[in-house]
Amino acid sequence: MKIRVPKIIKKLFSPGRKLYTLILSKVSKSIRMELVLVFGICLLASILVGSIVSDSFQGRNARIDYTTGVRRISEQASYIANTLREGKVSVNDKEKVQQTLQHSIQSENFKVLISDLDGKVLYKSANSNETQIDIYSTIKNAMETVRDSEYGNNSAVYRNKEYVSFYPVNFTDARGYLIVSGMPQGEIVYDKNNNNLPGTVAILVTFLSSFYFITNKKMKYIEVVSKGLLEISKGNLDYRIKKYGNDELASLANNINFMAEELKNKIESERKSERAKSELITNVSHDLRTPLTSIKGYLSLIKDKKYSQDSQLEQYVNIAYSKSEKLEVLINDLFEYTKIANNGVSLEKQNIALNGLLEQLIDELVPISEENNVSIFKEFVEEKVIVSVDPNKTMRVFENLLMNAIRYSLKPGKVKVVLYKEEQFALVKVQNNCDNITEEDLEKIFDRFYRVEKSRSTDTGGSGLGLAIAKNIVELQGGEIDVNYNNGYISFNIKFKL
Repeated sequence: MKIRVPKIIKKLFSPGRKLYTLILSKVSKSIRMELVLVFGICLLASILVGSIVSDSFQGRNARIDYTTGVRRISEQASYIANTLREGKVSVNDKEKVQQTLQHSIQSENFKVLISDLDGKVLYKSANSNETQIDIYSTIKNAMETVRDSEYGNNSAVYRNKEYVSFYPVNFTDARGYLIVSGMPQGEIVYDKNNNNLPGTVAILVTFLSSFYFITNKKMKYIEVVSKGLLEISKGNLDYRIKKYGNDELASLANNINFMAEELKNKIESERKSERAKSELITNVSHDLRTPLTSIKGYLSLIKDKKYSQDSQLEQYVNIAYSKSEKLEVLINDLFEYTKIANNGVSLEKQNIALNGLLEQLIDELVPISEENNVSIFKEFVEEKVIVSVDPNKTMRVFENLLMNAIRYSLKPGKVKVVLYKEEQFALVKVQNNCDNITEEDLEKIFDRFYRVEKSRSTDTGGSGLGLAIAKNIVELQGGEIDVNYNNGYISFNIKFKL
């Protein structure tokens, strides 16, 4: 059966619950607060256990205490003296004095005497027979018993068998002494034998053990963090420390994991850069050596006069010259890419219409496209698309993309150039039909010296830097460029802010 808690009770406990939640949240995020709380809990627990142990080990000594009995005799004497004084009784008023005495001691077995200043007994209780007392001895005995009682030495009272209370009495017409004596009644009292050593030991043991067990989990986690840091320092950058809680240790573990991830990425980046440098050297060596070998070979034939007629000489010269031109293009592309990649190019931005720039470039490339049996189609918006770019550098971007499309289109083929607006951006798509391209090739297509055609023949491809140069120029001007392949068509997409 579910018990419903009244709303008023929920409201009363709501502030306390919120405070508890707030404190718990603060404590869980701070090791300092956790230690303070643990210390407080351990201290309270040790004090509680220590008090229980102290009570268990404390002995009890029985003794007879006469303090209460002595006090009753003294109080009785004080009462009689005050009654006689306040009643303004005459020393000769025997009936009233005797009545006061009998009334005061009717329930007690005390002896009461009233004497004059010389010790002659004037009045006495029924259980007294004295007619004369020694004032000096009486006062002395009374003083000794009072002193012993005040210092807790009740053995003296027990030894004398009675207690004497001495009081001066003032009558209306005389002075005297009141002596009340009797056997004080004793009561059994149990005194504790204080032994603090067991309690102290219990407090110390409880505090240390509870503090150890409560903080044991946290200390183990510190060991886990330390072990993880040692493992990462050995070079195992894939190792990750598990995160527990939200305090500073959890934050430390998270930072160590982040550090390991960053180190891993940096090392992988450096390795990738080294591989890229190695590939760059290999590719540059190959692309430079191929035309250079041809030039050297034909010049060697000319030098050794290994030609039969002038037409063959002219053919050798033309081939060598053609190869030198390709070598020059490769060197220029390499030089330009290096400048752009190292931000060594200054931009001269202008507001230009992409429509006009693309139309001019397409018209210039018509002869080359016809020579390669490729048709170029345009699909532009009617309004002008104005962007702020460097005209020459942007022209180089689209020239590289269009030449790449013409070179790698299936023959006969077609290239489609699309220009439109989308929100605050101008978008250009250069599309052409081509052979199937794998996802791996698509991811590397902007890499320097990368060619989808693996033979690296200069007869079927360019320098391998055109797309890399185009990507760097676009990004240098704050634009974006990407590529996708779908159903036999590859599309390069360029975005510039209007």
